[in-house]
Amino acid sequence: MFRRPLPLLGSLAAGLLLSLGLAAPAAAAGADYAALGDSYSSGVGTNNYDGTSGSCLRSPQSYPRLWANSHAPASFQFVACSGATTREVLNNQLGALNSGTDLVTISIGGNDAGFADVVTTCRLGSDSGCLTAVNNAKAYITTTLPGRLDETYRAIRSRAPGAQVVVLGYPRLFELGSCGFGSINEYKRSLLNGGADTMSSVISGRASAAGFSYADVRGRFAGHGVCAATPWINGTTFPVVESYHPKAAGYSSGYLPALTAITG
Repeated sequence: MFRRPLPLLGSLAAGLLLSLGLAAPAAAAGADYAALGDSYSSGVGTNNYDGTSGSCLRSPQSYPRLWANSHAPASFQFVACSGATTREVLNNQLGALNSGTDLVTISIGGNDAGFADVVTTCRLGSDSGCLTAVNNAKAYITTTLPGRLDETYRAIRSRAPGAQVVVLGYPRLFELGSCGFGSINEYKRSLLNGGADTMSSVISGRASAAGFSYADVRGRFAGHGVCAATPWINGTTFPVVESYHPKAAGYSSGYLPALTAITG
């Protein structure tokens, strides 16, 4: 019986995956890795940043840097930037990708939906003001954000056609129950967590439609949100930019395991 050479079969399989919009798993060691995204990818919250990254606030304790340190990629392009939106990824970060890129990671969408403004409204405003802000954000997340994510994901696939792409989500920020004097009340915390759930649902759906892997970090952060005995997320802090972002433990024990569970 005639046998097709195994290398040919491998090439046919890779071609089929790409034609379906999927990517073969990246080889962890020796991969060409590009880390895109916003502050949750750059490592804001650690208060420890590479001085050359300027306002992008890229941290050596971010999950992309931790993954690179433990996997020895052949190349590492770290372009995630604090404050980035989908538009800024399209305009400023895609240059890190090329046809040889093996692995791409990204967290994006929170700034498009006005994450910082919503949390600020809930922190300083009334219950009704918080409810309105969260509902407005949810409306944006479910109607406008899907198209922006689709555009971003298509551009990533076009620039890096053979890469494994891992989209990382956002944690719920808060634990419920007692939180001490001066904290955001439980009602508002519940509203904000509900917004995070809506965001996760939309991002995971669009990532799946693009043929990308989705890393849901909510379960890993459960029990470690703001108000927990051992929080992995900052509450209101100074400098203010650190507020409501993961601490170093959140990146090392929350985000990094979620990524390595997919990439190996």
